[in-house]
Amino acid sequence: MDTMSGAGQPSALVLVAEDDDEIADILASYLARSGFRTLRARDGRQTLDLHLSARPDLVLLDVQMPLVNGWMVLAELRRRGTTPIIMVTAMDQDIDKLMGLRTGADDYVVKPFNPAEVVARAEAVLRRAAPPAHAGPRVIRIGALSIDLDRHEVVAQAQGQPVPVQLTLTEFRLLAHLAAAPQRVFGRMDLLTHCLPDGEALERTVDSHVSKLRRKLEEVGIAEVPVNVRGVGYKFGGGA
Repeated sequence: MDTMSGAGQPSALVLVAEDDDEIADILASYLARSGFRTLRARDGRQTLDLHLSARPDLVLLDVQMPLVNGWMVLAELRRRGTTPIIMVTAMDQDIDKLMGLRTGADDYVVKPFNPAEVVARAEAVLRRAAPPAHAGPRVIRIGALSIDLDRHEVVAQAQGQPVPVQLTLTEFRLLAHLAAAPQRVFGRMDLLTHCLPDGEALERTVDSHVSKLRRKLEEVGIAEVPVNVRGVGYKFGGGA
């Protein structure tokens, strides 16, 4: 059963990316005592997969992992978004710490470590990452569309009436990514990296998802969204 916070909401989910079973078990035990939920990844590839599927609130990331090393995982997670990341590694040179922080890690812990300190740092990083208590829902309103980033909901105004638009997760990501910078033209590789799940590695799959997205928007009266920019990629819309 998931651990619950005092407000009745699930507690933060921490992805422990560590190939050493003993270290991973210690971290998971201490995190659980402090009310966190945990997931375990034993290599870099599994870390990337679980990040997409489970959407953890925080990643504790080892550097020296099989298949994909921690530096590459860190860079990819930063391309994907702003999930808080704490490096937990035996690499204790200043150059290693600087590399981690400059690549986008939020903190850097050197092995051997005090597990209670790692938990304290996790709590501090999550506090810094939390939105202000008064912050409202993150919604992009553009033209006749309202895109709720937290609820993954899209509503179109059709003849003065709100009409929900049923999108797949990939279609929602594409729409939100384009709408966040409506004047910008995004290349297919950019959209592939940021919006499509692992395994869909061909740029032409972007065209298929965009075509389905455009058709669903046309059904609720939103025409020419997204717009194809020949030879480059896509933008939100011509009139945006």
